[in-house]
Amino acid sequence: MFESLTKGFQNLFRRFAGDTRLTEENIQEALREVRLALLEADVNLQVARDFLGRVRTQALGQAVVEGVNPGQMLIKVISDELTALMGTEAAPLVRATSGPTVILMAGLQGAGKTTTCGKLALRLQKEHRKVLLVAADLQRPAAVEQLKVLGADLGIAVHAETGRRPPELCAAAVERARAEGFDTVILDTAGRLHVDDALMREVVDIAQRTKPHEVLLVCDSMTGQDAVNSAKAFDQRLALTGVILTKLDGDARGGAAMSIRAVTGKPIKFIGTGEKSDRLDVFHPGRMAERILGMGDVVGLVERAQEVIGEREAQEQAEKMFLGSFTLQDFLGMLEKVRSMGPLKDIMAMMPGMSGQMEGMNVDEKELDRSRAMIHSMTAQERSHPEIINHSRRTRIAQGSGTSGEQVDGLLRNFRNLRKQMQSMRKMGMLGGLLDPSRGLRKEKQKELERMQALGVNPLDTHQVKAFRAHLQREDRAKARKQKRRKR
Repeated sequence: MFESLTKGFQNLFRRFAGDTRLTEENIQEALREVRLALLEADVNLQVARDFLGRVRTQALGQAVVEGVNPGQMLIKVISDELTALMGTEAAPLVRATSGPTVILMAGLQGAGKTTTCGKLALRLQKEHRKVLLVAADLQRPAAVEQLKVLGADLGIAVHAETGRRPPELCAAAVERARAEGFDTVILDTAGRLHVDDALMREVVDIAQRTKPHEVLLVCDSMTGQDAVNSAKAFDQRLALTGVILTKLDGDARGGAAMSIRAVTGKPIKFIGTGEKSDRLDVFHPGRMAERILGMGDVVGLVERAQEVIGEREAQEQAEKMFLGSFTLQDFLGMLEKVRSMGPLKDIMAMMPGMSGQMEGMNVDEKELDRSRAMIHSMTAQERSHPEIINHSRRTRIAQGSGTSGEQVDGLLRNFRNLRKQMQSMRKMGMLGGLLDPSRGLRKEKQKELERMQALGVNPLDTHQVKAFRAHLQREDRAKARKQKRRKR
């Protein structure tokens, strides 16, 4: 996602490696690099110019502090401006105060509108809302059937009729929702070009009859400036309340995400990040800015993990790791969970520092499947006690999983290293007892980790940890002396 922009910004920050302060000259040089990155990403030209002007003004206004990395100062400026450009905060869906909330979905043909209707319905269903999908796309062959199949797979009711025009059908669906207690109605209208006056009049008629609380335009992010132009044209006829960008996982440029808010004034509310029904995420401008700059999205990664791993299960697995009772069977469960979180490349891109290293990296999606196959080929005893795996057992496992003996050795080596790392962290006193099934994170440990992070202490560096704790002891003694003096 956004490889073009991320690469451009990473090149920019490397240019500042030898500089000691921000100057008008190196800022101007940096802006040339940013301009090139924006144009390659298909960002709207006027948006790019305005963005560069704001970055230049803010960067020149930064107080120059000796010894501060100018690249870091510029990252802060660009991150703030990127966030402001894309909307500052996430834009939640409007919810009706009484009666069903009506959401009208519009868009061009092929933007993924019907699939997105299913994704949005599933997301709202998880929020305990009773959703009714409405098959109002009577233009595309099998569109109604596609929505019916989606609804059946997701366990969501679908309203479909024959012999009625879409405006009449949608109005009848809203009445049904009101009568049957549905609190949300999603209208899947036909894909249409904004220059097709007859179809545009039809969707305007649907809006007039149903009085939707949300009018969302579904745009294919890979079309770049075409998505921005379509949004602008649709808004002139429909009064959009927001945009959903689809296929963002395949968009290497990112121009639409950066331009659409600035050009239309409409917020991006959701982004589609994969083909599966649960791959619709709330759009957070700040998190997206960090991802574009190659800083990852830790919060998003944690949220995605929480969707597939329960809190108690995560605590139990962590305790097993720290106590040394983590087995290959547990490791298999971990692999299954990671696989269900989405494409491995997307998960790695959400880790800080990884986005800039993704170019040219061969992320082998099949590696996880091979590891699963090897563990499945082991006996229960071998999974619990991998140290008993000798040459003959290794050969049998390799044959059973369709892999080689070297690959089996590699799996066992990775597993040993993981357990060894967890044990060393526990011995350092950093993670031992950190998780408690009944209490979650112990407050004292959590505070200690937060203070380390604030002071830039690496919790895995024994010397830094000792120095940090010695510093805390000196502070405690100093506070105790002050309290004694006050009492006197």
